[in-house]
Order: sequence, then structure tokens, then C-alpha cells
Amino acid sequence: MVNSRVEAPTVTVMGGGGAAGRSCGGCGGRILDRFLLFSMERYWHTRCLKCSCCHAPLGEFSSTCYSKGGMILCKNDYIRLFGHSGACCACGQSIPASEMVMRAQGNVYHLKCFTCATCRNRLVPGDRFHYINGTIFCEHDRPGGGLHAGHPSSIMSDQKVC
Repeated sequence: MVNSRVEAPTVTVMGGGGAAGRSCGGCGGRILDRFLLFSMERYWHTRCLKCSCCHAPLGEFSSTCYSKGGMILCKNDYIRLFGHSGACCACGQSIPASEMVMRAQGNVYHLKCFTCATCRNRLVPGDRFHYINGTIFCEHDRPGGGLHAGHPSSIMSDQKVC
């Protein structure tokens, strides 16, 4: 079982004798190795159970993996993509670890809260924005107009999975 919210042992290393001939959940090939992994209700070659983002072998370093959106993730990539549970910098409400977030200058926001302080339009991946003294402004509403040295604009990173 893979748990996307609570860190829990989810990768079991097994001897290959009892599972000989099983199909790998990653490559689909027959598992004849001496050891194999069992995770997410499937058997895996040890080389096939990898993080979808960084490709780190999950059975070698940890007994925990996460699954969300069809991806298998290591702890670091899960946190990078979906954030820790914590509070939104805009509204102060908690953000569940399973919820997608927006980030700016190390701060985390609900998607709905990542808005321009002036026009209140929601900013989406690909939009240009300015982050000035902890406040987010869309490209058109930055106080003082155009770009000035000392107040560089930021470009939101595309929220691609990896």
C-alpha cells in the first residue's frame, strides 16, 4: 500500500523463490531475480521501482514511497511537488499535503490564494509576476510601473510534474 499523506513502510523486499514467474509492475517482464520488491499491490524488479521524477531506486534507500496522479515518488520529490502540510501565506489556513500548491520566494500558497494584491486575479503557471516585500503583483499591477533594478520580476515556474 502506498500512502500519499503519511510516511509509512510501503516497499517490502522479498526472496524471489515464492514469487518466481511474477510479472514486474514496471517493465512487465518476468521476475527471476533472487530478490524482488512488493509495493502498490504489485511485484517489481529491484531496478524497476524508481521515482517517476528523479529515477532514484526506491527499494535501495527507503522503505517508503508515495503515489499520486499515477506517479511513484520518493519523499523529496513528493514534498517538492505537493508540499508539506502547512499554512498558506495568503490566508493562513492549513494546506493538506495532498493538495497542489504555488510557491514564491520560499512561501507556499493555495492555488486559489495565489492572486495579485491589486486586481485579485488568480495567477496561473506561465504568468509573470512580481514579488515585492512579501506581496504578489501581476505583471500589469506592479507598484511603480515597469521593471526597476533592485525589484526584479519573477517568472512562475511551469507546474509540470518533473
